[in-house]
Amino acid sequence: MDISMFSQIDTFHWILDMNVFVGEAYEQVREMCIFLLNNLTLPSDKALAVYVQSPGSPFVYCGAVTISRPSAVLSLPWPEPGGALQLTAPGAAPLSAKIGVSVQDLATLPSLDIVAEQRIERMAMRVGENLFNFMQSFCGVDGSKLVVPMDILDRWFKKFQERAKRDPEYLKGFAL
Repeated sequence: MDISMFSQIDTFHWILDMNVFVGEAYEQVREMCIFLLNNLTLPSDKALAVYVQSPGSPFVYCGAVTISRPSAVLSLPWPEPGGALQLTAPGAAPLSAKIGVSVQDLATLPSLDIVAEQRIERMAMRVGENLFNFMQSFCGVDGSKLVVPMDILDRWFKKFQERAKRDPEYLKGFAL
């Protein structure tokens, strides 16, 4: 889809109402590919920033594209719906999830490398959690120490690799 599917709020801001496309299933939209077309130019000090907002929550920054980095696949970390859900007036349109796009000064945005680092950190934490849960299912207790079989890391890694080969979506679940 192109920017024409978004509602233009002002000269530099656009909103995509997720109710129009997926309704309450917005959390299933986990990634977004964004790119600048050849006829769209931005000044070198500007960026096209992407944000997500769950119903009743504040917007959360996802990433940006620039002239020097004209495309990106961005994770959409939908925040928990906020308390404003209960504050809608009777008869008013229900709050919906949104994707926001805005032209912003590049200097005001978090570094694009920081966003990538945060994604890698989330993935590492989820892989570590998977390992911990696997080890915990085989451990015993010796006083104040957890005792696991010596080959536990090999067993976990083989299981992890086999699952990744069987199910291509498995590893993607760790990155979200």
